[in-house]
Amino acid sequence: MTPAKPLKVALLGCGVVGSEVARLLLDNADEFQARIGRRLELVGIAVRTLTKERPGIDRELLTDDALELVGRKGIDLVIEVMGGVEPARTLILAALANGASVITANKQLLAQDGATLYTAAAESGVDLYFEAAVAGAIPIIRPLRESLVGDEVTAVKGIVNGTTNFILDKMHTEGSSFDEVLAEAQRLGFAEEDPTADVEGLDAAAKAAILASLAFHSRVKLDDVDCEGITKITPSDVSTAQELGYVIKLLARCALAPDGSISVGVHPTMVPSNHPLANVSGAFNAVFIESRHAGQLMFMGPGAGGSPTASAVLGDVVTAARNRVRGASGPGESSYSARPITPRGQVPSRFYVSLSVEDEPGVLARIAAAFARYQVSIQAVRQESEPNRPIGQGAKLAILTHAAKVGDMRAAVEDLQALPDVRGEIALMRVEG
Repeated sequence: MTPAKPLKVALLGCGVVGSEVARLLLDNADEFQARIGRRLELVGIAVRTLTKERPGIDRELLTDDALELVGRKGIDLVIEVMGGVEPARTLILAALANGASVITANKQLLAQDGATLYTAAAESGVDLYFEAAVAGAIPIIRPLRESLVGDEVTAVKGIVNGTTNFILDKMHTEGSSFDEVLAEAQRLGFAEEDPTADVEGLDAAAKAAILASLAFHSRVKLDDVDCEGITKITPSDVSTAQELGYVIKLLARCALAPDGSISVGVHPTMVPSNHPLANVSGAFNAVFIESRHAGQLMFMGPGAGGSPTASAVLGDVVTAARNRVRGASGPGESSYSARPITPRGQVPSRFYVSLSVEDEPGVLARIAAAFARYQVSIQAVRQESEPNRPIGQGAKLAILTHAAKVGDMRAAVEDLQALPDVRGEIALMRVEG
């Protein structure tokens, strides 16, 4: 019998992840052939700079003309790990139009314009897979996209950024400041030279949009995500959280509201110390799913790095290749629910409020009255003498509330900030549970 022709693979990007994908494709060719039924042939790697040394990569595979590569006749699979919105979008659309299935790790593009990619894939009858876009090696896209489609997901909560989890974990275990741990994270390679996307929550927000889209069968874009970073978290916040039985995490939270709308946000959140997410340490990621019938599910593992991310990419490569061999395609976009986004001010949450006040009679009553004006119910109050002030001349209050709407809580904080008894800026944080 004549051997079946190999499936031709084009790779866009040869950085940390791309070089690992290329190495694994070349080193494990026999294994992949056994799993797929056809051989995978890497026919080209698009790079920005041809002169850069890439150990283990045949220079004959390299090209700086990415558009020509994805447009070549007979390309079966295109792997995009270059990142950024453009030229990645143009290249992916060209690959799909050329009849190639696409595997991408591009969270920003999917969060901003995933619908366009889905439509192009459907029109060409090919696959669009993106397991590596959200949580590195953790298999979370396929469970939401396939395993749980017979159930109704009610909430997805996740630690989906390893840099911020590393920073907050170090602040929790060592009592260090944000700036100290960020500098350490940069030295160790856990944080970029410009860490803005991570520490301001932008990276996690893109992943939250993707998770919400899949979980609730609706189109959720990056602009729909209410986003806040961790730069204002202090050692005092971390210490108080510990004393109250909580751990601070940057939490992506997507939830189904009683009225059928969905809320999507990324915020520093006090998580109860007995919650599974509270024990996710270092640069690890974790995603916690709640559903009507399966109940609670937890997925945890390394969320970044060359090998873990390459593992997720190659899992998609095998799946797309198998579909190619069978002449089939996998699931496309599921947006039939078209659920609206809950207005940000209407999203309910419990809150932690920290403020410095004058230690005088009537102060607590005035603070309680400000909360009451906006139907915010106080669950607990913790008071201690304020550091660097004589006893009796200042106090720090840590207040936990029952569930309240975000808009009401923010209005109450504005009123509190205007009180003459309150000194300095008021800290506000969400509380899970």
